[in-house]
Amino acid sequence: MTQEIKRLLIDSIDTVPDFPKQGIKFKDITTLLNKPEAFSQLMNHLQNRYKDIKIDYIVGLDARGFIFGSVLADRLNKGFVALRKRGKLPGETIKERYELEYGYDEVELRTNCFEGKKAKVLVVDDLLATGGTAKASAKLIHRLDATVVEFCFVIGLPELKGKDQLIDTAPVYTVLEF
Repeated sequence: MTQEIKRLLIDSIDTVPDFPKQGIKFKDITTLLNKPEAFSQLMNHLQNRYKDIKIDYIVGLDARGFIFGSVLADRLNKGFVALRKRGKLPGETIKERYELEYGYDEVELRTNCFEGKKAKVLVVDDLLATGGTAKASAKLIHRLDATVVEFCFVIGLPELKGKDQLIDTAPVYTVLEF
């Protein structure tokens, strides 16, 4: 990625102070989404990165990972799988609990989301902070006899050490780090 494109992407992401709580500087990708040139350049970059890697499915994490993951799946002609927060998927699911800053939550996958065995999966989300949701997603993917090829995030926040939670599972790629 050229420095010019990187600058375009960085300039397209708003920082919202004190959201969702005091002291947080929230990186808002919705401003990138409404800039067609920036969004297209980001997706071109991801398409080029993954076009020659053996991937069967792209798993998008609820909810903004759906945006990037589904567009990338379309561009690569791969299946898209939505990993949802608890209670959002119909049919038979498996669940994984993960720790939040103040409590716990759960994520789910449909048990029939990967056709056949040994699927190779790319996990996509907008932001890597602590890595809790991504780590839970990897556990679910492994329980369905599939393998995480890589975790891909548009934004990484290295000071929160999320990469440390994931690196033993699969490589971690972040497009931008703040």
